[in-house]
Amino acid sequence: MRFLHTMVRVTDLDTALDFYCGKLGLSEARRTENEAGRYTLVFLAAPEDSAQAQSTSAPLIELTHNWEPQAYTGGRNFGHLAYEVDDIYTLCASLQAAGVTINRPPRDGRMAFVRSPDGISIELLQKGDALAPAEPWTSMENVGVW
Repeated sequence: MRFLHTMVRVTDLDTALDFYCGKLGLSEARRTENEAGRYTLVFLAAPEDSAQAQSTSAPLIELTHNWEPQAYTGGRNFGHLAYEVDDIYTLCASLQAAGVTINRPPRDGRMAFVRSPDGISIELLQKGDALAPAEPWTSMENVGVW
């Protein structure tokens, strides 16, 4: 058995792609439009998984966009996606500069949480050892839920 993908429903595909690709740094591996079912599937890969994504051997995120407007609630009930990152402080600063709220700042130099435009929690974990505690993160309070 191997992990294939996690599916996340999104209400606005362009907004979701801006977050996941434009801000978080994932790339689109493939896309399927289903006219009969009235939905679009977009599969995204993390940078280190991009080479394997075309052959479906990499873990992916599947964004499912139903063309008919629907309200999705309970994003927190989904759980969360987790990504290992090279520099948690740099990524959090970049996300924050792009208008993303850092719900759980990386006070410990190891872990942070943000949310997608559709309310999906995303955990960011520092690759290797935790970074030394640093401002503004060490004194930053939690915001909202994650």
